[in-house]
Amino acid sequence: MTYTRQPLADCVPELVATARGDQKATLVITGGKLVNVCSGEILDGMSVAVQGGRIAYVGKDVSHTIGERTQVIDAAGRYIAPGLIDGHCHIESTQLTVTEFARAVLPLGTTGGFFDAHEIANVFGLKGIKLMLDEMRGTPLAAYMQVASCVPSAGAEFETTGASIGPEEVAEAYTWGEDVIALGEVMNFPGVVYGDEKMLGEIQATLRAGRYVDGHFTWPASDWRLPVYAAAGVTGDHECVTAEDVIERVRLGMYAKMRRGSAWHDVAKTITAHTEHGLDPRRMMLVTDDRSSESLRDEGHMDFVVRHAISQGVKPVTAFQMATINTAERFGVARDIGSITPGSCADIILLDGNLADVHVVMTIAAGVVVAENGSMTAELSPYTYPDEVLASVHLQQPPVPADFVIHAPIEEGVLSTRVIQVIENHVETGELIMSLPVAGSELVVQGGLCKIAVLERHKGTGNKSVGVVQGIGFREPAAIAMTVAHDSHNVLVIGNDDGLMAQAAAAVAEAQGGVAVITAAGTTLFPLAIAGLMSAEPFEIAAAQSAAISKALYDAGCTLNYAFMTLSLLALAVIPALRISDKGLVRISPEEGIQLVPLFVS
Repeated sequence: MTYTRQPLADCVPELVATARGDQKATLVITGGKLVNVCSGEILDGMSVAVQGGRIAYVGKDVSHTIGERTQVIDAAGRYIAPGLIDGHCHIESTQLTVTEFARAVLPLGTTGGFFDAHEIANVFGLKGIKLMLDEMRGTPLAAYMQVASCVPSAGAEFETTGASIGPEEVAEAYTWGEDVIALGEVMNFPGVVYGDEKMLGEIQATLRAGRYVDGHFTWPASDWRLPVYAAAGVTGDHECVTAEDVIERVRLGMYAKMRRGSAWHDVAKTITAHTEHGLDPRRMMLVTDDRSSESLRDEGHMDFVVRHAISQGVKPVTAFQMATINTAERFGVARDIGSITPGSCADIILLDGNLADVHVVMTIAAGVVVAENGSMTAELSPYTYPDEVLASVHLQQPPVPADFVIHAPIEEGVLSTRVIQVIENHVETGELIMSLPVAGSELVVQGGLCKIAVLERHKGTGNKSVGVVQGIGFREPAAIAMTVAHDSHNVLVIGNDDGLMAQAAAAVAEAQGGVAVITAAGTTLFPLAIAGLMSAEPFEIAAAQSAAISKALYDAGCTLNYAFMTLSLLALAVIPALRISDKGLVRISPEEGIQLVPLFVS
């Protein structure tokens, strides 16, 4: 089936005729409790009439719109609410194609979102974004694409990517259609603050096209440079981890996005900007950012985030506003999505039980019932990716144990060494300075520490770097390798045994992308054939394979919550404090910005 979303202007005659009763509705929902996110009310005994993909009439009595061919759904007192909208999401992080993502989230009540495809953009540039956009347009989702702003995230001097995007590419992407709606998170915020020509050029291209600019500012909310960043036209930001982060952004006119991903648990603290500090929630949004297929299966998607916000003391209607109308208003599309109002797209969910339970029992997208009782009722056509996307891992040579040896400038003794500190359930890391032993001119990494390495995989340059990381938890010889390594997506390898690290890296290279965990118990492999980021398998299989990686890590002693998600960000060069790329250790600080730093401290 083809899912089309016609512009409102093209639908006006039919909508008005249906609202009068002269033309009969294609679908009607009767007798429900309407969650009115515009007024913040729950209205009893309400009905909704739909013509094609849009809502024609909302009221107590819609009998005049019902004809012989009208599909009538008796809500039987259930809640009728707008479909949930994710205001910041990387579909690639779910390890699923867009089609399989839609299959996973539509039964959970998500009917739309604003998707930043900067993962595939780092591998294939504009071509990758266009492929995902084309696939999006074949799903029932109200899907809007954001153009990746930071490819590479920090700059070519800090990391190697498979492509690059600048102002010209950004401007070109906006010619693809109005559903290319914004500039994706501008992670190089120091570049914006200090006038980097490329970053300001991308923002100007966006504003000239009448689109929106999304942010990513990780310095403290009290930093004097946040208003500088806002002056560039950045009007939304998901890097909020404290109430103060939310408060300062809202005060500057930004939309503050509160994130509950698989491993990013920021809502509990950030939501207190509303529940304790009393800020008006109209510029607050709930988002997922990154959720794995495993957590979609086990916890949910936006339904889970809304439920979680309610459990933190947010009124149910307010929480729904944060996942519907607020998000639509932030991107200027509230005329189309985000509410159940005449003229809006017919993206509607029915919920059973208490509203706070967010128990979705039916999903209607673009006027079509697509899911009931947790399962898809609509068939989605598969999308075929070109061969080059299925062969994207290009190492210069097969990995060997010697690749992971850390050579020291002394033969014996002790060296002060920079160590990446993993912080569970947070995107940021710490920077530790530890005294580590040297034997035979090699750094000895032991006592619960692991080595961490990045091997360049896009251009066969042979670039690699090796560092040290704390907080993995392996209690036996083990290694994990992955081609999901935000944002440059080179091959990231972590382990406490050089031989196993080489085997794990070789396994993902041979699979042309994926995740491999190797211990004495054997190899657990999660193939990610599409750009080394997404599974070619159905949602159910991908979720099971993702869970198998989690179990293999847990069995080896890594008990981090959704460990894979946390580990995959250790190469993200724009988040404090210490990361690693194929070019070395990268540190970001408010004082010095982004810089390459040596492993050993003088």
